[in-house]
Amino acid sequence: MTQRLAIYPGTFDPITNGHLDILRRALRLFDRVVVALAENVRKVPLFSTQERRAQILEAVGHDPRVEVDAFSGLLVEYARRRGAAAVVRGLRALGDFEYEFQLAHMNRHLCPEVETLFMMTAEDNFYVSSSLVKEVARFGGDVSQLVPPGVAQALRDKLGGGS
Repeated sequence: MTQRLAIYPGTFDPITNGHLDILRRALRLFDRVVVALAENVRKVPLFSTQERRAQILEAVGHDPRVEVDAFSGLLVEYARRRGAAAVVRGLRALGDFEYEFQLAHMNRHLCPEVETLFMMTAEDNFYVSSSLVKEVARFGGDVSQLVPPGVAQALRDKLGGGS
C-alpha cells in the first residue's frame, strides 16, 4: 500500500499553535507529513534550522508520521523528489490568500502532479504569526498561549523578558 505524503513548508521561526493545528489536521488526510523548513534567503531566522527542527519534534511528541526536513530552492521540486501528493498551506486571512493563490498556480505550472491544499486556520489562531509572536516576546509579552511550551521557553532564553 502506498502511503500518501504531504509537504507542509514554512520557516516555522518559531512554530506556533496555529501551525500545529494545520499539521494535526493534515495528518488526518495524509499518512505522513514532512514539515519542510524553508531556508529563505530573504529572512534571517531567530532560531537555527536545528533549533526549529527540535522545537517541532518536541511539539508533535516525536510522532512517527511527522518528519522534519530542511530544503532550499523550489518547493515543488522538493515535493517531487520526495514523492509528495500535496503541499499543505495554512491561510489566516484574505491577505494570505492572494499571495498563496499566485504561488499555488505557479507551482501547478511547474509541477502539475503535486496539488496544493489550503487549510483555514482555526478561529483561535487566525491572528497569530511567527513574526508577531517574536515581536511580543521581544518586548516581554506573554506568548505562552500562542506557542508550545518548549517554544515559549526558547523565546524567553533567546530574547529574555517576561512570558
